[in-house]
Amino acid sequence: METTAERRVLVVEDERAIADAVAARLRAEGFLVQIVGDGPSAVEAARRIPPDVIVLDVMLPGFDGLEVCRRIQAERPTPVLMLTARGEETDLLVGLAVGADDYMAKPFSMRELAARVHALLRRVNKVAAPKAGPPTLRFGDLEINQAERRVLRGGAEKHLTPTEFDLLVHLARAPRTVLPRERLLADVWGWADASGTRTVDSHIKGLRRKLGADLIRTVHGVGYALEVDR
Repeated sequence: METTAERRVLVVEDERAIADAVAARLRAEGFLVQIVGDGPSAVEAARRIPPDVIVLDVMLPGFDGLEVCRRIQAERPTPVLMLTARGEETDLLVGLAVGADDYMAKPFSMRELAARVHALLRRVNKVAAPKAGPPTLRFGDLEINQAERRVLRGGAEKHLTPTEFDLLVHLARAPRTVLPRERLLADVWGWADASGTRTVDSHIKGLRRKLGADLIRTVHGVGYALEVDR
């Protein structure tokens, strides 16, 4: 497991009982935790002492968690785990579109939340490591620059979230190969179980919206494949 020494988590939650419970669990895991309870305070706290991970509620005073995520990601890419009481598909897709990496609906287990925070940190460490293979992957009009983390289709640059980029690269390294959701969760998100298949599905929807519906094929009950010529 990655070290948590000096790893900072910003918990943004206006329900104090939930915030305290989340903070207590993460501190027990060895993280340094700061709590704020509204949108403007969250943006200011992230600027003052940049966190390694943000646990962010959607419904907040001032402005909501989606706006918090949008503003923070515009300044500095930061792993974000969003929390919601609603669990609506629209909220999920909007949250992913503004840069959230993961999503949990209330009520949730503190054990699972801590596991997801650890998984986000593992992904950050993996992204920082040198990439194997060619620096640029090309399939027809699709170009994926791994070194610069840029994607072009038809010559136009497409702005992907960090998680969308990692998922696309993973699919692109095995074109036309169907990768099960469980494998994608393990390899891209670092999850050891299959409890987050909806997260995979939502990120796939985000990729299709930005890159075109023809690019990724669904194999129902199994997973996804990048539908390009080798």
